[in-house]
Amino acid sequence: MTYRIIALDLDGTLLDKQKKILPESLAALAQARQQGVKVVIATGRHHSAIHPFYQALDLDTPAICCNGTYLYDYQHKQTSQANPLTAAQAKNVLTLLGEYGIHGLMYADDGMLYQEPTGHVIRTQAWGETLPPHQRPTFLHVDSLINAADRVQNIWKFALSHSDTQALDNFANRVMDEFGLTCEWSWQDQVDVAQSGNNKGKLLSEWVTSQGYSMSEVLAFGDNFNDISMLEAAGLGVAMGNSDDAVKAHADLVIGHNEEPAIAQLIRQRVLQ
Repeated sequence: MTYRIIALDLDGTLLDKQKKILPESLAALAQARQQGVKVVIATGRHHSAIHPFYQALDLDTPAICCNGTYLYDYQHKQTSQANPLTAAQAKNVLTLLGEYGIHGLMYADDGMLYQEPTGHVIRTQAWGETLPPHQRPTFLHVDSLINAADRVQNIWKFALSHSDTQALDNFANRVMDEFGLTCEWSWQDQVDVAQSGNNKGKLLSEWVTSQGYSMSEVLAFGDNFNDISMLEAAGLGVAMGNSDDAVKAHADLVIGHNEEPAIAQLIRQRVLQ
C-alpha cells in the first residue's frame, strides 16, 4: 500500500519523555515530506502548545487539536472545522467538577485558562519556560472559570487531572450520561471533556477527504485512548509499544517504545522509496 499521509500523536508517541522529537524521527519525516507525503499532527494539545514541534517538523498542514475539536492553520493563524462546547455546557461541567473537587484546564480561544495551579499546569508551565518566548504555550490564570466561560468565544475542551483515577472515571461517566459529552483518557491520570462526537479519527477523515485522499492512504501513530478513533480509521493504525494493551488491541500494528526510533524505522520500511 502507498501511504500519502502520516498522522502523528505527540505525547507518548512522537515525543520522548523529555518532550523532544527523536533525531531519527525528524530525519525520516523530513524525507517523507520531500517525497510528497503530507505529515499532520493530531493531538489533544491546544494549538498554542504545539509550536516547537510544528516548527521542528517544518510543516505546512493544519494541526488537528484538542482531540479533533478543531483544525488550526498556523500559516493564517486561524481555526476551521471547529465544534466547541457552548458556555452552558462548560458551566455544567464546571459545576460538576466542584462537586468532585477536581480542577483542570479550560482550553479556549488562543490559550489555556486555569483557576487552581494543578500539577499538570505547573509541569506544563515549567516545560514552557525551557522554550523560546515565541514557542511557549499560553496560560491564563482566572479567578473563576465559570465567569470566564461567558467571556471567551470558543471553549475547545477541558483537560482534567486527578490523583484518584477512580474519582476521575466516575466524573467522566456522569458527564457522558448527564450531559452527553465526549470524555477520553489522554494520559494515565487525565480525562479530556469535549463536545459530543469530536475525536481525532473523525476530523482526520474529513481533512483527508478534503485533500483528495482516502483514509486507506493514511499511516497513523498513537499511544493512548484518545488515539483509538484515528488508529481504527487509518489504512495502517500503529500503536506504540508503551501503549496500554487496550489501545494496542485497536491497532493494526504495534511497534517499539516512544523512546526508541521505531517510528522512523517503520516510515523507512513502509513509506520511503
